[in-house]
Order: sequence, then structure tokens, then C-alpha cells
Amino acid sequence: MKFSKPATSLPDQIALLRTRGMIIEDEAAARHYMQFISYYRLRAYWLPFEVPPEVDGDHAFRNVTRFEDVLSLYIFDRELRLLVLDAIERVEIALRAHWAHYMAMTHGPHGYLEQQHYAHIERHAKTVAELTKEFDRSRDTFAVHYREKYTSPELPPIWMAAEVMSFGLLSKFFGDLNRRAERKAIAKPFGLDEKILTSFAHHMSHVRNICAHHGRLWNKRFTVRMMVPTYPARLTVAMRNADARYLHNTLVMLDHLLMIIAPGSGWTRRVVALIDGCPLADPLSMGFPEGWRELPVWRDTA
Repeated sequence: MKFSKPATSLPDQIALLRTRGMIIEDEAAARHYMQFISYYRLRAYWLPFEVPPEVDGDHAFRNVTRFEDVLSLYIFDRELRLLVLDAIERVEIALRAHWAHYMAMTHGPHGYLEQQHYAHIERHAKTVAELTKEFDRSRDTFAVHYREKYTSPELPPIWMAAEVMSFGLLSKFFGDLNRRAERKAIAKPFGLDEKILTSFAHHMSHVRNICAHHGRLWNKRFTVRMMVPTYPARLTVAMRNADARYLHNTLVMLDHLLMIIAPGSGWTRRVVALIDGCPLADPLSMGFPEGWRELPVWRDTA
């Protein structure tokens, strides 16, 4: 089937929304936001206000659906992404630092490149090849200095490599370690089983990419999910009746890790305040369980 839909001007986009039943009181403001955000991006935030179309009919909005409500959801999601990115940055840096230090002290500056430490030789070779490309592209001063001064090994010591590799690549290096005892040793300071930390690192990389590309997050159904931990009990209780396909469990895990990495950050309190500030952003759409405010993870933020 050939795509044949024509492009639509801003005035026609606004007229179309009105035809479908959206209330637009300030047309100039609506046109401004449509120009600098785009109809297509905002569309993801008015989907919850739509009602099923009639047979062969067009989509329509529920009664009293206002453009300002759609914009409120968009702004809520933007602020949520920034909060999640703030937490992910701290967790990511902590994982990089601890992984690099452990591997350096256990196997030496370049031991992370030795195949015998990994479960899958071919997978490790591909990971090293990806790191080589990333390091060769880096214009950081330390990377340029290493390439100019040293001819062997081609790749830098692990504490430098940890600064240039993507987080997704880091999760591959960590998750493919051959000895479970080493994965446990790296996970121990974070109060998690190594399988849970490996799973969350992979999931967090996925969430990070969504945030970095300004994707919708608040009611996103994830394709890359994290394992639900069986300990500590605080996490198990918080996730018991939550929908694991959505954001709630990610937020709970970030809260757990921030309590270790950055105690006193007040991050979870800011998450609750953001939710309270936007009644349209139903927490159930983010996978929150019924009665979530009574759970210690959320109740103790007051």
C-alpha cells in the first residue's frame, strides 16, 4: 500500500482537532506549541483522551478534552524524563566506577580484555570490537593522549575505557563475566543479587535511550523489562502488585540504588511531588499498584 496522506498546515491541524471535539481556547498558544513541539509528538499525549472511532469514522475526543490538558501531560512527561535521567546518571557513574575498580584490582589494568574472564568468546570479541570503535572516535583529551603515546595495548586501561564506552556496552562486559563470584562481588555494594543487577543494567540502558531521545515515558510499555528481585524485602513488597511492564518498578529500583549511592538526595520525594502536581497522569498508567501511597518506598518520602 502506497502512503498518500498529504502534509497538513498548522491552521488545518488545529481545525482537525476541533472537529474531533478538542477544546482549544487560545488558538495562538496552541499554534505556538504545535509549531515547536509538533502535532505528531503531541499526539501520543492526547491518545488517552480519545474514544474509539465509529465504524469507518475518525477518532474523537471525550467530552471536555482541552488542549491545555494534553500540554500538561506532555510537560509532566518531560519533567519525569529529566528526573529519571538524573537518577540514571548517578547510578550509571557508580556502576562504571565500581566495575572498573574491581576489575583493575583483580585482573590488572587491561585484564578486562582477556577472553578467559568471559562466558562467551564470540560475544566478548564483538564487545571489544564495539569498544575499539568507540575509543577510536573519542576526542577526549585522555583518549587522544593514549593513542598518541602508546602503541600497545591498542585499547586503554579499564578506568579510561569505562569513561568512553556506552552504558549498554558496560552492561555487556559486566553481564558476560564468566565467574558468578565476580558478578556477585561487583553487585554486593549495591545490595542486589548479581542477576538482578545485570537485568536492571540492561533495562536501564533501554530506559536511558528512551529518555535521551525524548521519547514518551510516563505510560510506556517496555519491551526490555527488568527482573523482579526477591530481596531486599522493601523492593519485593513495593513491586508485589505492580505491573512489571511499566515504569513503577524502574522508579523503585532507582530509589533503592540512590539510597546507597546518594543518600539524602530527595529524589523519590521529587517523583511523588511531580505525580501529585499532575492529576491527569494516572499512576496506574505507570504500573503503580493500588494503594501505592501506603507502601514504605513511597510513604517514607514525606
